[in-house]
Amino acid sequence: MKVFSVEFLRPLLLFCSMLCIAGITAHQIIYSRAWHKPLEVVIFPINGDNSLQTHNYINNLSDDSFIEIDDWLASEARRHKLPLNRPTRTRLGTRVKSVPPELPVDKGVIRTVLWGLQLRSWVFRHTPDDKSNLRRVRVFVVYQKGEDEKPLAHSVGLQQGLIGVVHAFAQAKQSAQNNIVIAHEILHTVGASDKYNFHGGPEYPIGYANPLRQPLFPQRYAEIMAGRIPTSHYQSYMARSLKSVRINDLTAREIAWID
Repeated sequence: MKVFSVEFLRPLLLFCSMLCIAGITAHQIIYSRAWHKPLEVVIFPINGDNSLQTHNYINNLSDDSFIEIDDWLASEARRHKLPLNRPTRTRLGTRVKSVPPELPVDKGVIRTVLWGLQLRSWVFRHTPDDKSNLRRVRVFVVYQKGEDEKPLAHSVGLQQGLIGVVHAFAQAKQSAQNNIVIAHEILHTVGASDKYNFHGGPEYPIGYANPLRQPLFPQRYAEIMAGRIPTSHYQSYMARSLKSVRINDLTAREIAWID
């Protein structure tokens, strides 16, 4: 009887693992974009700088801290005539005591793929892929004081795994803008694409809430996947809260709200 060698088994096991992940991912994508019932979103807070200020900020978080996101998505769903009153149900999860792997500065294909595998492994270790987690969006919010001039790391949302990683400020005055970033990454997990240009400004026309507005400027709202309100083709400013943000038709189409 012929015995399989280790050299043969390793690539076979790797192939089977990748096939399993692909199957799970396909199921998650189909489920998350069906919009038959509210999509569960769980926020897992992380003390990103191990400071007392951040610790206390996280202590004061509750489900109500994120209800603005659900209310805003419900309002936008009505505007796009989605036959579902509440597209999402967001709640606060347990604290996670370690930070996720950082997105590489050099976003080459190989580095990004390896980072994605590292992130999936990290997520599994801290929130195992049980039946519930396979059908919910997990957003890991890394909070920090933000008292220096150092910019926050880049936030990401992955459709593969329904995973979001958000870097946010542990300051009450920043909570409304934090929710914009969280909503942005949630929409990434269900298929929305970024709509800002190389300089970070809204890309015309896809990054405008109302690209047909006459006169075009100033725009009244930011498009959620651009995040900034244009005042000219070259100038824009960050929306202060979700009250000043909209989902345009292209983003609604990407997330399967409209045909």
